[in-house]
Amino acid sequence: MTTASNNAPTTYFNLHTQGIGYLNRVREVPVRRGQAFMACDIAALHGASDDVEYTRFDCKVASGEADRLIREHLEDVRAERKVLIAFRIGDIWVDPFMYEKGERKGQPGASLKGRLIFIEWIKVDGQFSYRAPARTDAAAAPEAAESADSEQVDGDADQGQPTPPAARKSTAARQSA
Repeated sequence: MTTASNNAPTTYFNLHTQGIGYLNRVREVPVRRGQAFMACDIAALHGASDDVEYTRFDCKVASGEADRLIREHLEDVRAERKVLIAFRIGDIWVDPFMYEKGERKGQPGASLKGRLIFIEWIKVDGQFSYRAPARTDAAAAPEAAESADSEQVDGDADQGQPTPPAARKSTAARQSA
């Protein structure tokens, strides 16, 4: 076994969920042996716009910018204003639990949890209060290069291959139109 494999950088796979939802239950969570952190619930909207459904996510606020924005809008949430956010959550998981109170006492339940990693925009009572700055060209350049590379590869793959007659006809029809 060589040591070169031990020095190789670790790569990760990201699982991101993005959507739009209402911000609720903003709170600071104390930790016995560590730093307290911000948490919130997001009631994410999905389904038809005339028959909206909600999925609730319990999130740890994981980025510095998201933490700052959540703290800025804490009073709006406490005042029960409608705080709508466009969000990105990373690393979602299911947290099973047993109900301890109420009519469902003793029954199993589950909560969707994740890390709030990005807020694209925030509306309070229908008015924009925050929009993330546009991505810089430096951040967008790697994606554009990757897209161009994949187009080039796709174009190269067709060279030397005969074009099926049906495809030729549709191409000729498109050119004459």
